[in-house]
Amino acid sequence: MNKLETESRRKIAVVTTSRADYGHLYWTLKELENRPQIDLQIIALGAHFSPEFGRTFREIEADGLTIDERVECLISSDSDVGMAKTIGVATLGLADVLGRMRPDVLLLIADRYEMLAPAAVALALRIPIAHVEGGDISEGAIDDAVRNALTKMSHLHFTTNENSRKRVLAMGEEAWRVHLVGSPSLDNLRRRKLFSQAELEADLNLDFKRKTVVIAYHPVTLARDTVIEADAVFDALERLAHQIVFCYPNSDAGSFQLIERARMFCETRPNAQLFVNLNHLKYWSLLKYSDLLVGNSSSGIMETASIPLPTVNIGMRQRGREKPLNVLDAAPETDSIARAIETGLSANFRKSLQGMTNPYGDGRAAERIVEVLAAVSLGDELLIKRAVPVENSPQRFAETSEIL
Repeated sequence: MNKLETESRRKIAVVTTSRADYGHLYWTLKELENRPQIDLQIIALGAHFSPEFGRTFREIEADGLTIDERVECLISSDSDVGMAKTIGVATLGLADVLGRMRPDVLLLIADRYEMLAPAAVALALRIPIAHVEGGDISEGAIDDAVRNALTKMSHLHFTTNENSRKRVLAMGEEAWRVHLVGSPSLDNLRRRKLFSQAELEADLNLDFKRKTVVIAYHPVTLARDTVIEADAVFDALERLAHQIVFCYPNSDAGSFQLIERARMFCETRPNAQLFVNLNHLKYWSLLKYSDLLVGNSSSGIMETASIPLPTVNIGMRQRGREKPLNVLDAAPETDSIARAIETGLSANFRKSLQGMTNPYGDGRAAERIVEVLAAVSLGDELLIKRAVPVENSPQRFAETSEIL
């Protein structure tokens, strides 16, 4: 490629902060990388470089992708003050990175608190922001406020479902900026070859002939005590005789406490294991061969429906999110959780899910996202947002974007 061709390529920078969002972004990154007119720049930060959370930046490199910029910013802390300081450190590092890089568009995903840093820096540097998963709801976590803030700071929106598209429009965003694409995490199930049952059993030392329950439980970041529900969760798990697989929680205030409790649980249970890091391919494979997911992760709502895997959603963290038929809500009380687990493991409930569809998409989100990023005009029209007259708002909901 000659110098003129290189200079004419549009530069799309993508931020990833953890194993979770990287798994969601994998196929979008691959699609961007394969477009000759796009210069993909990957910025990794946060938990990716933390030894406590498995140094997951190595997964990005193992997948053949290049990390163009690294920002070490995660404070090794189990407090909300540590979270707040992480945002500040990330902002300082990203100011230098984005000041040098000056991408045409910055792509952000979801609702992690760390994402406030690249959004704030991009706003100051007049870099247009594209955001995935705006309009979703999780009323019991600070993620909800973060997600809404990112929506108003962004210039292109890629929503996971129709109701989320309508919510973004209700926030006053112009209809041409809002695209219904589905959840990009579902692309993994359609496009990647998962581990066979035998391969996964050997790799993770599991036996799927036994009933297997996966635990994906995170701190409740909007509660004063972010682990207030944990006693009920672990008390309910004590009643299970099944094979139990714990996934590490997010790097939020209270995560160290949850990790320690999971470790203690596994020390007394030969049929329980805690995994620091499961890459997205192993995680999807684990869900495929397991019998139930228990926790409060968005994964249990947005992804398990595509298998479909019965899921018990505990407490307030995901309150308000659109839930598929495979999700059973449980109050953060031992008996409520135990009853939901019993229902989820029943043959009748599993049978009732046959033929269900996932409201979060069809596994083609990456293609739709990249089509928009490759074609959108990069002029002032993208950067300068216009307020939509209030009297026109009801009519805007009838306007259609890309349909799944």
